[in-house]
Amino acid sequence: MKERLKVLKVMSEVTGRLDLNEFARMVELTPNQTITHMQGLLKANFLKKMGGGYGITNAGRAVLKAFSPVPAGMEFHFYLEIGQPTSFAATSLIDFYEIVKQIDACSLDFHLYRGDFEKWVRTALNETEFAEDLASMKKATLTGENLRAEIVKVAEARYGFEKLT
Repeated sequence: MKERLKVLKVMSEVTGRLDLNEFARMVELTPNQTITHMQGLLKANFLKKMGGGYGITNAGRAVLKAFSPVPAGMEFHFYLEIGQPTSFAATSLIDFYEIVKQIDACSLDFHLYRGDFEKWVRTALNETEFAEDLASMKKATLTGENLRAEIVKVAEARYGFEKLT
């Protein structure tokens, strides 16, 4: 996953055409490794063919944004209930996703129904659509493992995390 993210990051920063060898040096891979990762990213819809080369897609930009850390002090700290913090704190959307998959489900219920997830996703991550997805889960009165499964499913569909492996 690390190499694919690096390929995406460099692809998003490059402003002109590069030959494969130069690009491979920039991502610190061999040309063959670079091609393999680019083909995987193309198949996952994070890259698209453009003329004789590749360009990053909106899905590729979204996944890069999901790995970007929030500003210091804007981390999301998970609680089980008021006065009962956990040791978990999300510093990015991918952190949030990974924590949701493993934290006690009562923490998910606690934060969803207080509007904490929506507020953090909207303000710290500037992800309005995902915040609305979370609000919909609250309206659907999802709880426990059903809530966890829905958050994971929506995050994967929106950001394609499972396609990076």
